[in-house]
Amino acid sequence: MSDRADELRDNLLQVQERIEKACQAAGRSRDEVTLVAITKTFPVSDVRALAALGVHDVGENREQELKAKAPDCPDLTWHFVGQLQSKKARSVVRHSSVVHSVDRSSLVVALSKAAVAEDKTLRCLIQVSLAAYGPADAATGAGRGGVEPSDVPGLAAEIVTADGLELGGVMAVAPLGSDPDEAFAGLRDVALRLRSDHPGADWISAGMTGDLEAAIKHGATHVRLGRALLGTRPPLG
Repeated sequence: MSDRADELRDNLLQVQERIEKACQAAGRSRDEVTLVAITKTFPVSDVRALAALGVHDVGENREQELKAKAPDCPDLTWHFVGQLQSKKARSVVRHSSVVHSVDRSSLVVALSKAAVAEDKTLRCLIQVSLAAYGPADAATGAGRGGVEPSDVPGLAAEIVTADGLELGGVMAVAPLGSDPDEAFAGLRDVALRLRSDHPGADWISAGMTGDLEAAIKHGATHVRLGRALLGTRPPLG
């Protein structure tokens, strides 16, 4: 095993231990939480190494990287987690099974059209803004996107009636400078309200390297980890 494979194995063991402890603290089964490895800026060789270690879910937040890596690892479940331009919907639908960042009606239309063209069903998560939990004087929402909690039911209705789409649940990023415990408690409330209308929409995608414990405490079903698994990111090319 190479030095890099050894590093990834050790990182994965540490991450799995954190997830296990967080699940125990929350009174949840470890099987309730899926690890999504975010491989942004890292080479496809790292994706292959993680797959060999048992990681089956991989996420990208740039369409360019998704379309470059996914064809090399078609047996994995690919997640798109970044902000998505409607003009890139066809490429993202072609190469992924889940989009975590659905945040507007025009994107629903574009994803539906692409899913029909690709003859597949795409699982969609509504990205929810948690800016209300961040400092009032900070630009906590910059680049993070998301709809207001009050707008979730309307966007959900559009997804469930769109051809080729399946409503999966919600996704969010805790605002910079926020208390993630409070932010993810708020997301849980949004998720429960959504689930009361759409019982199958039971995914909560929340939690990254710095706050996965708080996310799991409040019901996260999918945690999105990059740095803890892969280390400090190389600069974007």
